[in-house]
Amino acid sequence: MIATILLSFGVLFLAELGDKSQLMALTFALRYRWWVVLAGITTASIAVNLIAVGVGHFLGAALPTSVIAAITAVVLLAVGLWTLGETVRTDTDEDTEVAEKDPGARSRWRVFFMVLSAFLLAELGDRTMFAIIALASSHNWVAVWLGSVAGMVAAGAGAIALGILLGKHVPERAIAIGSGLLFLYIGAATLLSAFAPGLGRVTEYAISLLAPAVAGAALWALRRRSVASAPRAELEDEPVDSH
Repeated sequence: MIATILLSFGVLFLAELGDKSQLMALTFALRYRWWVVLAGITTASIAVNLIAVGVGHFLGAALPTSVIAAITAVVLLAVGLWTLGETVRTDTDEDTEVAEKDPGARSRWRVFFMVLSAFLLAELGDRTMFAIIALASSHNWVAVWLGSVAGMVAAGAGAIALGILLGKHVPERAIAIGSGLLFLYIGAATLLSAFAPGLGRVTEYAISLLAPAVAGAALWALRRRSVASAPRAELEDEPVDSH
């Protein structure tokens, strides 16, 4: 049983390195409390790996991966647009400034369920899930479940640690913009991998860059427009000297 746990841990940990799930963990850690993100990842890992070992050991069937991937992509794209939308708001107000530094301060449960749902959907039908199904079909399913959960959480924890390190040296606004663009990229990549699997990884990643590129250009244009209109507004508000 110990050998199966170690095997499952190694397979999942290596499979998660550089995967979109680890990139998601990094992105969430840039914006929210690390322990809330880790709790969401752990809960999602327990659930998705339990589903996987159940499918592999008891059913031997696959899930509708294309539908799950489409839902995952929509969730990630929505989170990305929502995150970028926060940066468009004025940062002169003190309440807004506090919200940018810790958007999860007022509703950590909301952040927890957002991380949980995003990871749960992202992992369902992912290649790592098929690895768990294969292991559970020929090994002790409890051992496979324990090892796979530990491997997935360890990979996520490593990405969270990197996010914490980056967060200490990167301005808050840059973190908000970068995390929003990353969510858009991951969402676009998830959508392409589900509906255009024949593209290949390099082509898929290259096309996926269009989503954050377009959003970044739109954000830059909005920023320039607001900066250009600011002096004009100030001049209109100045009192007119009658003398």
